This record gives sequence, C-alpha cells and structure tokens, in this order.
Amino acid sequence: MSHARRQALIVRGSGKGDGPVQTTDLFLPFLTQHGFDVLVEDCLEVYEDCKLLAETDLVVQCWQGEDITPKESAGLRAAVQGGMGLAGWHAGLMNAFPEDLDYQLLVGGRFQLDPSETGRHRVRLAAEHADHPVIAGLHDFETDAVRYWPLNDPLIDVLAHIAFDGDENRRGASTVPAVWTRTWGRGRVFASTLGCRPDHFGASEVRALIERGLLWASR
Repeated sequence: MSHARRQALIVRGSGKGDGPVQTTDLFLPFLTQHGFDVLVEDCLEVYEDCKLLAETDLVVQCWQGEDITPKESAGLRAAVQGGMGLAGWHAGLMNAFPEDLDYQLLVGGRFQLDPSETGRHRVRLAAEHADHPVIAGLHDFETDAVRYWPLNDPLIDVLAHIAFDGDENRRGASTVPAVWTRTWGRGRVFASTLGCRPDHFGASEVRALIERGLLWASR
C-alpha cells in the first residue's frame, strides 16, 4: 500500500556567504527519508503562489535579508494560518525582515542584539514541556554556539533556554528562550536560535532538535 508523500519547500538565500545553502543542504536527506518531496527556491516571490503553498506541508526558511514585500509576507502568513508549517533557525528565520512586524508575530520572536558572547555554555530543556515531541527523551547539553538575545511573544511554548551572566549593563543573570514552538491559526511554527553555522549542527543534540522541529511543524 502506497502512502502520499508530503511536500516541503525550502526558501533560502540573500545575505552574504553560503550559509543559507550549506545549512539547509544538511537537512535535505533527512526530509527525503521522512517522506517529503523537496522543492528549493531562492526567491521570496514563491510566497505569492497561493496554489503552491496550499499544497505545501512545510516551509523551511533560511533567508538573510530585509526584502520581503507586503504581498509576500501576507501570502506566507495566510498559508501558515491555513495549516502549512514553518520552521527555521537562527538569523534565517529570526533576523529576516526586521521591519515586518506581522512576520515577527508569526515567528514569535526576533534577535534584538548579538551580545557576542562566545565560549561553551549550557542549553537547558524546559521541564514543563518534557513530553513535547521536539524534546521528549532529550537532555540538557553543552554547545559552543554564540548566544543571542531574542525578544519574544509571550504566547510561544519555550522548549529550551540559555543563560547570560550579569555584567555592567545587566544587573543579574538572565535566562532567555533558545528553542520554541507556537501555533498560528491551524499552522505550526518551530524556531531555534541555535544554528549560526553549518558546524554548529555537528552537535547531535542541536541536530536532533532541528530535525524533530521540522517534523513537528509540518502539516
């Protein structure tokens, strides 16, 4: 008995360097192995194709730029509201289109600043969501990825946190979201601040979070 395959759309590009291509390429075999036919686009005009988006189960976005039009943004938001999933990581999802407030509400957060704090640090999974499919069975882990400070919608479900020490500007230690999910209408959104460079996905825990997030977000 044959089963219908799902459709994934990878939207990647803009910015400097090959980061969007290199990072999304890492997940192409995973998507294929899990029953997706994958279409790759390097332009945002695809968000205006209502028919294509209606047939798409998951959009994986890695776009480093500011050049989305109101029509493209509206098309993406309407598709997620209708049930299409949206997933991504780092700047390709959370730093895209900083002037588009509607897009930021859809994603559930954006980078406010880069504290440029390097060095090994701990990612702590949220105990209150221990049974969530994205983190079930996983454990806290260490990573060398740069820490970023996001501003977030209070209605997201935070699945993992990272911490910042106090300094001359911050009066005490702070904990901020690192991985979260949300629903938007009938659609689902998965976001991870982890994943700046391809080598950051070398950590099995980071890779597992992203892969599970892709599957969770899909229609």
